[in-house]
Amino acid sequence: MDKKSFTFEEIKQKLVHYCVYQDRCHAEVEQKMKEFLLIPEAKEEIFLYLIQENYLNEERFTRSYIRGKFYIKHWGRNKIRINLKQKQVSEKLIEKCFDEIDERDYEKTLRKIFDDYYSKQNGLKEYQKKSKTIKYLMSKGFEYEKINDIFE
Repeated sequence: MDKKSFTFEEIKQKLVHYCVYQDRCHAEVEQKMKEFLLIPEAKEEIFLYLIQENYLNEERFTRSYIRGKFYIKHWGRNKIRINLKQKQVSEKLIEKCFDEIDERDYEKTLRKIFDDYYSKQNGLKEYQKKSKTIKYLMSKGFEYEKINDIFE
C-alpha cells in the first residue's frame, strides 16, 4: 500500500487530533507515528511539541485509563497494572495514579461482582463455588488477599 505523503505540519496536526480525540500514552503516539515516514529529528520535534502543548501527558493518560477501567469496566488493580505496563507506563507512575480509585468504591465493586457471580454458581459443592469465584475475580484483576477477605 502506498503511503500518502504529508507535510511535516499536516503530520503534526494529525497527531494533535489523535491526542485530542482521547488521552494517549507515549507508546501509542510512537506507534501512530510509524504510519508516517518521519526522520528521527522530526519525530522528536513533534513529540516535544505534543508534550509542551499538553496534548500528550502520560500522567493524565494513566489517571483517565485507571478511572475508566475501574469505574466503567470494573477491572481490579492487577489487570489495570498489567495493561498499563504493556503500554510502557512506569510502575512508579501507575502506583502514583492508583489514588484515582477510592478504596471504599474498590471494596464495594469487588463485593458486588463477588455476590453476582457467587449466587449464580448452582449445583456445585461449596469448595467448587468458592474456587470458581476466586478464579473469576482474579481474572478480573482483583488481588487474592482482597478476594479472600470476602470469604472470611
